[in-house]
Amino acid sequence: MIAWLLFFIYMEEYFKQKIRNVPNFPKEGIMFRDITTLINDKESFRLGAEALYRFSNDQQIDKVVGIESRGFIFGGLLAHQLGAGLVLVRKPGKLPYKTLRQSYVLEYGEDILEIHTDAIKPGERILLHDDLLATGGTARAACDLIEKAGGVVVQLSFIVELAFLGGKAKFEGYKVDSLVTYQGE
Repeated sequence: MIAWLLFFIYMEEYFKQKIRNVPNFPKEGIMFRDITTLINDKESFRLGAEALYRFSNDQQIDKVVGIESRGFIFGGLLAHQLGAGLVLVRKPGKLPYKTLRQSYVLEYGEDILEIHTDAIKPGERILLHDDLLATGGTARAACDLIEKAGGVVVQLSFIVELAFLGGKAKFEGYKVDSLVTYQGE
């Protein structure tokens, strides 16, 4: 356990070096944390997948739910590594079958997420994965969808957590893990 903790502390700095910082994107004053530089490097991509797997390998996960679209990248890898199914949460109109819908509030407006009605069976143990935890609105909506479908969210995992935006507070009582945490812009 101590060896894994020391490894993770070292790895957080490693992952931060692999994530590109893009100032003033998508608008002035925002520091965008771009994970494409982490995933296009074969070693950091492999190590990221391994670290995320270690967060959840003891949770008896039935399904991994990935949020559109960057959540699909590691979500698929995690589902494979955990021997679990993969469920996609998407924007409206992207899923071809009957869906459950959940609206959520954005900084300026509202959006909607959808999941297939038959994607999760009651009682299934779910790992929710996305690339970024900021204010928590998108992940909270996805958790609500999972729970509407009868699933039990046992863990949430992210590549990046922007702790200064307070999104983790929306997940009191849930296990939440991130590869890297930024305390400020």
